[in-house]
Amino acid sequence: MASREKSAKTLRCPTCGALVRARDEDFPFCSDRCRKIDLGKWASGVYKISSPVVDPEVLEDLGGAGTGGGSREN
Repeated sequence: MASREKSAKTLRCPTCGALVRARDEDFPFCSDRCRKIDLGKWASGVYKISSPVVDPEVLEDLGGAGTGGGSREN
């Protein structure tokens, strides 16, 4: 069990892969530099969270994308 506890407390920096501990100041990153690199990737669009938009109201607000091009009248 000791190895399981150790692995739960020590992870790898998502930017460079260095070992980091949960109690480290920049967790989950190893340094402020790696934290800023990761932030830059999000800001420049390298990382994306994508999922299909299925809410009809959201689709309408986006200009009808994905609704077959037709307009909806109330």
